[in-house]
Amino acid sequence: MEKSIRILCIGDVVGRPGRDVCSAVLKKLRDSLRAEVVIVNGENSSGGLGIDPESAQEIRDAGADVITLGDHTYQRKEAKDFLDRNQEWCIRPANYAAGAPGRGWTIIKKCGEDIAVFNLMGRVFINIPLDCPFLKADELLEKHLSSSKIRVCDMHAEATSEKIGMGRFLDGRVSLQVGTHTHVQTADEQILPQGSGYITDLGMTGSPEGVIGMDADVALKRFRTGMPHAYKIAAGKGVICGVCCEVDAVTGKAVAIQRVRVTEYSQF
Repeated sequence: MEKSIRILCIGDVVGRPGRDVCSAVLKKLRDSLRAEVVIVNGENSSGGLGIDPESAQEIRDAGADVITLGDHTYQRKEAKDFLDRNQEWCIRPANYAAGAPGRGWTIIKKCGEDIAVFNLMGRVFINIPLDCPFLKADELLEKHLSSSKIRVCDMHAEATSEKIGMGRFLDGRVSLQVGTHTHVQTADEQILPQGSGYITDLGMTGSPEGVIGMDADVALKRFRTGMPHAYKIAAGKGVICGVCCEVDAVTGKAVAIQRVRVTEYSQF
C-alpha cells in the first residue's frame, strides 16, 4: 500500500455538551489518530434538535471537514438558507424530496485525493416522506461521485436492519459506511467482504448522564405517562464516540477500522 487516508467519523453531536467536547477534544483526537479527514454528524447540535449556523460553525471550528445531518435537518428555520450557502461542507440526507434546500453530497480534497461524502436517511420507523435511499445511493455513485476512489456514506436510520442492508448494498462501492441516529455505539465495526469499512452506529457525542443525550427525568415522564413533555439537554461532561478507518488511496478499500470513545480528556 503506497498511500492511505485515515478518516475519523464522529457520532451525533447533542447540544452544548456535544459541542463542548468537540471543541475540547476533536483536534487532539484527530492528531492522536493521525486522521486526515474528519466527518461529524451534527443533526442534534442545536438544542438537541437540528442545526443552526452558529452550532455548525462551532463544530467546523472544532475540526470537522464535513458535517452530515438527518431527520432534524430543517428543525431550525435558519437551516434552509444556511444549507444552500454552505453545501460544500454541511450536507443533508440526499433522499429528501427533490428541491429540498441544501445538497446530499460533497467532494473535498485532502492529501491530494478527492474524498466523496454522502448522506442518506432510512425510511423504516422514520415518519418523513423520503425517496428510496438505495436508489438514491445508486444515482449518487453513478452521477456525482464516480470520479472519487474514496467514498464515505453516513446512513442516518432507526432500524439496524436497514443500516446493515445498506452496508451490504454498498460493499465494495464505498470505502466506509457509518450509521447514525440511534446514539448508541455498536460493537460491530468491521471490513465487509468486498472491502468497505462498516459500523451500524457511531454512537453519540454528548452527555451520557441522561437518555441518549437528553434529560433523564423528562424522558422518563414521556415513557411513563405517554404524555408529551418538552425535551431538554442532559447536563454533564460529554463523551465523544465514532470510528477511525484507514483507506487505501489507490483502491479505495478499507484496510483497518477501530472504534473510538473518549471519556477522559486528560489522556491528551
